[in-house]
Amino acid sequence: MSQNLAGDDMDVTPYAVSGWLGTTTFWWLNPLMKKGKKKVLQEEDIPRLREQDRAQTLYAVFTGQLNERKSPILSTIFFCHRKEILVSGVFAFVKVLTLASNPLFIAAFIRILERDILFRYEGYALTLGLFVVKLLESVSERQWYFRTRLMGLQVRSLLSAFIYRKQLQLSNVAKMTHSPGEIVNYVTVDAYRIGEFPFWLHQIWSTILQLLLALIVMYFCFGLATVSALAVLILTLLGSSPLAKFQHKYQTKFMNAQNIRLKNLSEALTNMKILKLYSWETHFKNVVERLRNEELKWVWKLSLQKGYYIVLFWSSPLLVGVVTFWTCYLLGIKLHASNVFTFLATLRIVQEPIRFIPDVFGAFVEAKISFARIAKFLEAPELENRHKRQDSRRQDFDPSICIRSSEISWDTNSSEATLRNINLVVKQGEKLAICGEVGSGKSTLLAAVLGEVPHINGDVHVCGKIAYVSQSAWIQTGTIKENILFGSAMDSVRYQETLEKCSLVKDLEMLPFGDLTQIGERGVNLSGGQKQRVQLARAVYQNADIYLLDDPFSAVDAHTATSLFNECVMRTLSSKTVLLVTHQVDFLPVFDSILLMSGGAISKAATYEELLASSQEFQHLVNAHNNTTSSETQVEDSFSEKDKPSNDGEIQKIDNEEQLKSSMGDQLIKQEERETGNIGSKPYIQYLKQGKGFLFFFLANFFYLIFVVGQIMQFYTFATKLEDSSVSRVVSSDMNIIDHEVPFKFITACAGTMNTYTIFGLLAFLTWPIVFVIVQIIYMTIILQNYYLACAKELMRINGTTKSFLASNLAESVAGAMTIRAFGEEDRFFSKYLDLIDENASPHFHNFSANEWLIQRLETLCAIVLSTFALFITLLPLDSSDSGFVGLALSYGFSLNLFLVISVQFQCMVANSIVSVERVEQYMHIPSEASEVIEANRPAQNWPTFGKVEISNLKVRYRPNAPLVLHGISFTIEGGQKIGIVGRTGSGKTTLISVLFRLVEPTEGQILVDELDICTIGLHDLRSRFGIIPQDPTLFNGSVRYNLDPLSQYTDHEIWEVLEKCQLREAIQEKEKGLDSLVVEEGTNWSMGQRQLFCLGRALLKRSQILVLDEATASMDNTTDAILQRTIRREFADCTVITVAHRIPTVMDCSKVLALSDGKLVEYDEPSKLMNNEGSLFGKLVKEYWSRAVNAGANLDRIGGD
Repeated sequence: MSQNLAGDDMDVTPYAVSGWLGTTTFWWLNPLMKKGKKKVLQEEDIPRLREQDRAQTLYAVFTGQLNERKSPILSTIFFCHRKEILVSGVFAFVKVLTLASNPLFIAAFIRILERDILFRYEGYALTLGLFVVKLLESVSERQWYFRTRLMGLQVRSLLSAFIYRKQLQLSNVAKMTHSPGEIVNYVTVDAYRIGEFPFWLHQIWSTILQLLLALIVMYFCFGLATVSALAVLILTLLGSSPLAKFQHKYQTKFMNAQNIRLKNLSEALTNMKILKLYSWETHFKNVVERLRNEELKWVWKLSLQKGYYIVLFWSSPLLVGVVTFWTCYLLGIKLHASNVFTFLATLRIVQEPIRFIPDVFGAFVEAKISFARIAKFLEAPELENRHKRQDSRRQDFDPSICIRSSEISWDTNSSEATLRNINLVVKQGEKLAICGEVGSGKSTLLAAVLGEVPHINGDVHVCGKIAYVSQSAWIQTGTIKENILFGSAMDSVRYQETLEKCSLVKDLEMLPFGDLTQIGERGVNLSGGQKQRVQLARAVYQNADIYLLDDPFSAVDAHTATSLFNECVMRTLSSKTVLLVTHQVDFLPVFDSILLMSGGAISKAATYEELLASSQEFQHLVNAHNNTTSSETQVEDSFSEKDKPSNDGEIQKIDNEEQLKSSMGDQLIKQEERETGNIGSKPYIQYLKQGKGFLFFFLANFFYLIFVVGQIMQFYTFATKLEDSSVSRVVSSDMNIIDHEVPFKFITACAGTMNTYTIFGLLAFLTWPIVFVIVQIIYMTIILQNYYLACAKELMRINGTTKSFLASNLAESVAGAMTIRAFGEEDRFFSKYLDLIDENASPHFHNFSANEWLIQRLETLCAIVLSTFALFITLLPLDSSDSGFVGLALSYGFSLNLFLVISVQFQCMVANSIVSVERVEQYMHIPSEASEVIEANRPAQNWPTFGKVEISNLKVRYRPNAPLVLHGISFTIEGGQKIGIVGRTGSGKTTLISVLFRLVEPTEGQILVDELDICTIGLHDLRSRFGIIPQDPTLFNGSVRYNLDPLSQYTDHEIWEVLEKCQLREAIQEKEKGLDSLVVEEGTNWSMGQRQLFCLGRALLKRSQILVLDEATASMDNTTDAILQRTIRREFADCTVITVAHRIPTVMDCSKVLALSDGKLVEYDEPSKLMNNEGSLFGKLVKEYWSRAVNAGANLDRIGGD
């Protein structure tokens, strides 16, 4: 994306070195226009912005002024742009003066026809003067508009930069108020709206000046009758004032409704897989439709008000004329051609500023609301404790970490502290393990070390560079290498060692482009284990002093976890300070010290042996782990030496095998398709054919509802490959264009075209030779239009694409802000974002410059037509009887430039805006999943009754011609059996579950559930009958009750019962609002383990006959895991339970275990039989797990013996 930013100054826009003539005529843009006509423009063809227009320069200058002046942001913005405001104001003043002189030419030409000539060549002089004035009018207006739009671009870039910088510093409380979706909207919606306001800045005073000059001209025409014209104008303004207050109200309501709709839709798109698994698509679709209808209600009210304004202000010149002529009649003022047509021409001058009044007011209201939203965000509280991380980097400070705090809390207003009485000193090179029950404060302690917790009563000192691995993996969009290097310089030796230590070598060998493979948003095309290993490699490569690891091994299998722990923590990081949050008890003996946390406090801090001897709570923790492994220990002797596990991680292929291609053009993520060249008439037909009656308004609704249905029903494999930011832009920016811009532009283009040809006809009627000139002008107009369209279309498309990257990067940074701060990479990410701002700003700059380039040339052609007509008036034998027709023709002719520009410009704007229709239509035709319901083949209400599952010769590939990821798997699960699915990372476990829910359709084979082929029924009927606890616990913005029961199917009593079984009742009862307690977006105000418990609660409420557990307890401690396993066994005793697990003890009491390797079924039998089978894959996995657990048991026995 940044290739054109990486170039030297040769790539800078020619505008940077253009002289006054080139700047005035936009001659500097000619090379780009020619290139756009010859070829389809690409990003690398667009020059860079001038230095003073780039985000980095703007931010530096503005920050300096803000700190120096100590003024509010708005006044500082005006101060920084005072010169451009003044210069553009001068051009606006010249434009108003030249426009006001137009009626005077009409009076002069009529006087010539009446043979009242001042000097011999007066007609020729007037013709030349007319041409010069029209050129000056065009030049001044174009420079006015160009400079104000450039100013708006600078303000937009500046605000975008400030918003990004601010989100990196937000406190936890502020994050609750400003969701990730809202922060993205501040840039993509609000900053853009504010950027449009400078264009309207001079319209306020220039409108008043233009009206005053028009009234002066009217006074010279009709004297006191002008008072009546003034009265009509005043009444017009008064007539609009009652609705003015509603404009602000409606606009605020609309923007709030739009924000809520985008927030909900973004959440649904982000968690699309979960919606499908739970069969909640219809519910969320209905929610989005309801929010869309609420939004459209305000769109409708705004449209009605805009229509009222248009009728009022466009009809006012007609009313002025009628009232003034009647006043002249009553006062006995004589009417003749000269003053009548001068007056009519003046009315047309009055019409322009008056018709701008609603737009000016609307732009002002929008900018005011948007600026208030951004200002509120920029004033939000920031992290206050981060400086405590930086104040102890002295070499003589021995402890790496020192915390002396009586109270640590995420909520500054809460009386309940998250952590209490924390006294912790960690020496350099010390290895510290942190363990405890779910919700005990383990992750909060790491956050306190990072300076992330807003309220700390005490001191936190950190000495050294930090590397952090979060519990929920945060992966950037980009290559695997970029994710691992994370801005550090490339060291080939260290990089290769990091890949080996993090068990990534074989993964990279299987990927199509190795470490250059592109990773999609949030790492959607990597497995959970692979994302954690990439994240771990990122930390290891940094060669930091302190490593904070938040349970990174729970997402990988036992063998890989052991390898990672031994190779990374104990060897590579042997000299480093390490704080590891973990539930794996078998790792604990090798740590220098262990923190046992409970209820937000450190209950014990000692070595492993000391804790076993002194802490009953810790003994329970170890016993819970040992009890789960007791069934393995009895078969220890059945394993020979050759079965002992190797530390060399055998990492197999990821599930996305079908994506392994030999061409760099086939990366694992699917970029948004961008059509190029002339798109033809198809989008226009698609747009128009939907309308009946309320053509444009209901069309927007139609497109949106079809889009939502199509998006939710599309193939999941496509959804995981397509960037969410592209989809989000379609439902925000593109739908906004369809809602508001296309209808108005379409009608305006038609009206402008009709007016233009009417004026041409009128001029030709009076002076027939001008037809030859008009034909040439039309021909040249078409040429100019073609040049402009070829260039502007691609600039618009590139602008849309770069805007998607901008939004995507911002959303990604918001999600990973904690990791970015932990690594101290704020400046690098900010610098990258500034580059992305410039990449988006450059096509926008050249797009509106191309618009001015086109208009100036069109207005020059109009000046030629009008001057030619004036010349023919002087040359042709016309007499005073023709003066009325000439006055009429000139009064309309002075508006020729306006209507021709409107005609051509709005045709081009419709062609550019229709790209949004094209893009939405493209999304509407994305291949969809199978039907939700097949009426002819609906299962019985009580299906599945027994839960018997039969899978025969199942083969799966993710797309045609791709390699198989499951190879002819066949097995049977009897009703009520408990089945465990095991295998190393990437063996196909998740794919098998995906096929069971038909997230991926079988390529061959059959799946029968209670004798019913699941591929013959609707997806809703299938997924709604199965229960699942997914690997990635997902919570939605809303209440506790909503997250457990979004469909409102259960009573509060039933929900509380389930919370009791899930060990969540006490935590929720402590909340003031109970079941109505807040769950923020992505559930970030709950621990990872608690989020997983919520998912268990959903399953318990649903009580399906078939339940699937996909790594459901990976983020829980062993005690909680054991309790929940007992709960599942008790509550689902008669149900079929399919468990995918990395923790071997989880599947030890299963009826059977199914082992997968490389997409093939290796073995399927009872656990005891498999363990007794020499060479069994499951036996090896058990041995690996037991080899770690037995160490913990031996220590416990030894301490007990003492």
